[in-house]
Amino acid sequence: MSILEGSSILITGGTGSFGKAFITRLLNDINPRRVVIFSRDELKQYECRQLFRDDPRLRWFLGDIRDLDRLRRAMHRVDYVVHAAAYKQVDTAEYNPFEFVKTNVLGSQNVIEASMDCGVKRVVALSTDKASSPINLYGATKLTADKLFISGNHYAASYGTRFSVVRYGNVMGSRGSVIPFFRKLALEGKSLPITDFRMTRFFITLPQAVQFVLDSFDHMQGGELYVPRIPSMKITDLAQAVAPGAEMHEIGLRPGEKLHEEMISAEEGRRALKLNDSRFVLQPDLATWGYTAPDHGVAVPAGFHYTSDKNDQWYSGEQMMQILATEV
Repeated sequence: MSILEGSSILITGGTGSFGKAFITRLLNDINPRRVVIFSRDELKQYECRQLFRDDPRLRWFLGDIRDLDRLRRAMHRVDYVVHAAAYKQVDTAEYNPFEFVKTNVLGSQNVIEASMDCGVKRVVALSTDKASSPINLYGATKLTADKLFISGNHYAASYGTRFSVVRYGNVMGSRGSVIPFFRKLALEGKSLPITDFRMTRFFITLPQAVQFVLDSFDHMQGGELYVPRIPSMKITDLAQAVAPGAEMHEIGLRPGEKLHEEMISAEEGRRALKLNDSRFVLQPDLATWGYTAPDHGVAVPAGFHYTSDKNDQWYSGEQMMQILATEV
């Protein structure tokens, strides 16, 4: 049984791809008392209300995480928070850097402050593989947000609120996924643009991401950064799984784009434990709130770092085609 059962849950950015999948799972399997969807887009909230047929367990709060007072109002009598709101487009961040800082950094700090002020029990913040050794502005803002949430446990100790982070790779079927883009071009008979034929990425499905967050709520003490063990795939193999036989052409790396993604850097590896076959945990550097290492954690080898090109799990073309046919 999940600790979320019968509770009040708030999701920032709740009308996005993850938010809708998470709400669906909550309503169908967890049965919370109340779910608050906090987002700033009126149209997306309207569309979500239609999608969920105005389920009486849902509450709809228009607001921006840049607005601390509005967050406090929305979190009244909330038990658990999922922080999914963020600006996410890498190239857009390079042109609008401080807008990303205001939402991804200052907005995240507002979520921390409001959670403590309102007596929230546990908060799980969603991060990204781009926050590990970031080379772009988006990744840098998410790394900063990660640090804020982990460090938030220091001054939240006397409040009882605990914060943890989950970091995972590209989500298949999400709004920003390359898969719908490839499908559209393939239907039009066009060649698929690949930034670099050597490129690899981590991939996770939406249901897997939702389950990973649910499990993190159940296991967390506060201060953990959880990383799933998920397969990698070459982008050229993904393109052929989406559109078998389609032509492809290289266009070069975009500003701020990596050739291979990383979820645990070599420096972070010093704090990493392998918990089981499905996840790693990065332990906090300094824990003043009573954190203890999990009994079942196994230290990773010296020099360990987790990158998409040196992964020990890979999707085959056939596996990806099956996932695309059934889940995406």
